[in-house]
Amino acid sequence: MAARGTADVKRHLPRIRRTALALERRLGAYALVRRGRDLELMHRSMGFATLSLVTLAPLLIVVAAVDPLREGGFASWLVDGMGLSGRSARALTDIISPPVRVISTTSVWGGVLVAVFGVSFAGSVQNGYERVWGLPPGPWHRVWRQATWLAGLTAYLYQEVLNRQEFQGWERVLVSASTGALFFWWGQHFLLGGQIRWRSLLPGALATMVGLGGLRVFSYLVFTPLIVDNALSYGTVGIVLVVESWLTGVGFVVYGGAMFGRWFCEHHWMPHGPHRR
Repeated sequence: MAARGTADVKRHLPRIRRTALALERRLGAYALVRRGRDLELMHRSMGFATLSLVTLAPLLIVVAAVDPLREGGFASWLVDGMGLSGRSARALTDIISPPVRVISTTSVWGGVLVAVFGVSFAGSVQNGYERVWGLPPGPWHRVWRQATWLAGLTAYLYQEVLNRQEFQGWERVLVSASTGALFFWWGQHFLLGGQIRWRSLLPGALATMVGLGGLRVFSYLVFTPLIVDNALSYGTVGIVLVVESWLTGVGFVVYGGAMFGRWFCEHHWMPHGPHRR
């Protein structure tokens, strides 16, 4: 009986293998995995996190400090983005200087420097999008695009904080998802100099927002208690490590969402359509 069962399995094995290969070709799953490996997605995400902490965060701290509506400074922005509350929110807030101290200790040249560093972060994001779509690096004189995108990013993050006061529950989810999708849709098109068609960029923007929503839930479930534990065990360094881990996740979603969008267009939505202008 056992020998007969083994013979049946061997007889059907080629058919199973052909079915699996046909399914893989239809879904294009391996192409997505290979593209992520070629992009060095995890390595690029870690670079995104490091640049965010070193170049973008100082700029946002200064911008949040001069907020005329006094929405709590950068600490409030970060707490809201990570979905923290209670002790974890207080632990993160305690390590960031209050807005009044930031304004009093920031000179004009200091403000200029953090702005320049912020533009370098935008350049890194631009390079990531170019790699996703297989485009050559843009010329240096397009740095104005990076500066404009950085201003758009700051405005987008600021309105997210304002939405916290204006909307609650599903209303805020809907507003945040809509504005986020529009920002990442426009952001890719703008940083790529309009070389990719709008319709080809839409799936990536939607995938990015789905990923950010999932990351927010994960942050609430995992990072909220982890920040408190790390604060007790390692102090400020432990809290910074958690923030760095969250930023790595953000980078993974930003680049991974764009990568997924291109893969979806090429394999399912517009497999034979032109994506470049």
